[in-house]
Amino acid sequence: MQQKLKTAIVGALGYAGFELGQILAKHPRVSAPMLFTRSETGAGATLDLVYPHAMNGHPTRLHQFSMDALKRESIDLLFLATPHSASWEIVPEALTNGLRVIDLSGAWRLKDESNRAIYKLPEMAASAGTMQQSVYGSPELNSSAIAAARLVANPGCYATSVILALAPFVKSGMADLDCGIVCDCKSGVSGAGREPSAKTHFVEVAENLSAYSVFGHRHTGEILEQLGIAAEQLIFTPHLLPIPRGILSTIYLRLKESATPEHIEQALRSFYADSKSVRIFPHPSLPQIQYSLRTNYCDLGFALSPDGKRLVLVSCLDNLIKGAAGQAVQNMNLMYGWNEQEGLN
Repeated sequence: MQQKLKTAIVGALGYAGFELGQILAKHPRVSAPMLFTRSETGAGATLDLVYPHAMNGHPTRLHQFSMDALKRESIDLLFLATPHSASWEIVPEALTNGLRVIDLSGAWRLKDESNRAIYKLPEMAASAGTMQQSVYGSPELNSSAIAAARLVANPGCYATSVILALAPFVKSGMADLDCGIVCDCKSGVSGAGREPSAKTHFVEVAENLSAYSVFGHRHTGEILEQLGIAAEQLIFTPHLLPIPRGILSTIYLRLKESATPEHIEQALRSFYADSKSVRIFPHPSLPQIQYSLRTNYCDLGFALSPDGKRLVLVSCLDNLIKGAAGQAVQNMNLMYGWNEQEGLN
């Protein structure tokens, strides 16, 4: 019998880390993941104290994180569901110790220093070399590079929804970038993380819809870098929905040449012909958040103006799964030569 992969998660108490642990626990090629916390007070506690429904008769102990602990347990693959500042510190040492890493934070996603500046990360001697090793973990766009990578930077949830919608039209040259692209994106509250704040308080979120981080959201740089477009060609505005999870992105662009609905649908289906986690909705039906919840799918649909030149794309996904934990498992599957969807159905 083939030996199962040994994995560990740092940050298992966060929403994305918890989802990741639940997926890995059921993956046929992976041993039950070790769960680590960086807090000394949290070590020794069990996961069911925070997530009682996850116990399933077997309380899962949280361990104090250290590189020595990873070595003792012969961990093969390290998942980081940590703040970007923590990932920035951990990853260089993990790579030096021979581990492969999938980082769910934004620490290693951005090559351009001007885009990375929003994270306010300190310069370190190891950062330049580590950044060179980083592969942006979009399985639909970078599968070959991910397969050979030692460090995969898992994409952001908003960025995933926007990039997957736009890639077929930007990369083919169909989009008229001089006319600009407008991304109107809305996410459930879990996208802000488990740490409470005044803005995510129930009283502030319920029966409300608000825009935030206009012209300053962290995921903007990912969209620019992965699509190869300039900042002045994009307006990206995120909004907070009064729901726990899910993203709906409505994206507006102009085409260089008039197209038909059949042409647009074929462009999407052709681009994602080999992508098992992207579902194309037949025109004129459009995705909704409820259809992609708790799945690893990104659902794409569109509407085209009568003149055939104004295109509206609608992209939906679950921010905790396709936007985080599920995509991380997709990347793991690619890194070890397994079926991309294994453990995700």
